[in-house]
Amino acid sequence: MNTSTGQSQERSPEEADPVFDLGERLRQVRLDRGLSQRELARRAGVTNGTISLIEQNKNSPSVASLKKVLDGVPMSLAEFFAVGAQAADRVFFRRDELSLITSGPLEFRQVGNVQGKSLQVLREYYPPGGDTGRAMLRHDSEEAGIVISGRVELTVGSRRRVLGPGDAYHFDSRIPHRFRNLDDEDCELISACTPPYL
Repeated sequence: MNTSTGQSQERSPEEADPVFDLGERLRQVRLDRGLSQRELARRAGVTNGTISLIEQNKNSPSVASLKKVLDGVPMSLAEFFAVGAQAADRVFFRRDELSLITSGPLEFRQVGNVQGKSLQVLREYYPPGGDTGRAMLRHDSEEAGIVISGRVELTVGSRRRVLGPGDAYHFDSRIPHRFRNLDDEDCELISACTPPYL
């Protein structure tokens, strides 16, 4: 970094963040634990075919579905996506340096490396019809966020609200919850979770 001007230098192609290969990462985690596809499927309560399709990148699981599979390891989503994450001592991140930590229609980009951290900040994109999944999310965290553009329907327990630009939320993540974009335009929001969940 050029400290006199505050401008950062361009990164070479070798330094660019690689695209996260979810299927290969799951396969490696499974093999590292000495698990067959059948055994991981049994532990996670899913079919053997589900594990196979995810590992071949032929199935993009929802956040809730991936969490269910990782519970069979067991491993947190934060640990799963931490491979190749930026150095823990970094402070500033350009827009293109946020780590892509999901695959499929939803796009969640994380600020920095959350290993050993108590806070996770995400830039979340929900395309039209984007949904965290029919299975409600539930985890030992607290989360909050603000909608930047578009609209998202947030369900927290028995409460449901459609939030638009400038609207915000804050809740105990142990309460079952779900995010859905019911509109025909993209929705973007910034969220924070403590401790990290994804």
